[in-house]
Amino acid sequence: MMKYLAALGIALVLNAAANLMIRFGMRGIGLEAGEAGLLANGVWGLVKLLLRHWVVLAGIACFALNVVFYAFALQKLQISMAYPVMVTGGFVIIVVVAGLLLNESLSVLQWVGVAAILIGVVLVAKDAGRQMSGGGPEQAPTVVPDGS
Repeated sequence: MMKYLAALGIALVLNAAANLMIRFGMRGIGLEAGEAGLLANGVWGLVKLLLRHWVVLAGIACFALNVVFYAFALQKLQISMAYPVMVTGGFVIIVVVAGLLLNESLSVLQWVGVAAILIGVVLVAKDAGRQMSGGGPEQAPTVVPDGS
């Protein structure tokens, strides 16, 4: 089971890295393309632009690797646990890195929302882990007649 959890963790980091790399790369592309837009010089112009801004391509590669690791993790993990962990974990990584490197910030109310989301995901993951280990959902005890 640990290798599937590790794959989920790797997929989470790759997903967050992909989003951040594309964001960083698009800053440079936006400056270069300006008002003309990405397709101003056609598809070949877009390809040349992307090759000059390799960080975007690295982000796309991270997305592709993310899919491989996530698919592997889903072989054994419940999607009802894996997806919230993946999305929320990536969200937290992105919020922190965007704050540190892009000078983006969240309001106090938004941080409260982030905390609420994290608490919810912890509860979902904890219960899913209990179910996967054989605990199953809590049920009322079954009464079996003794036959007398």
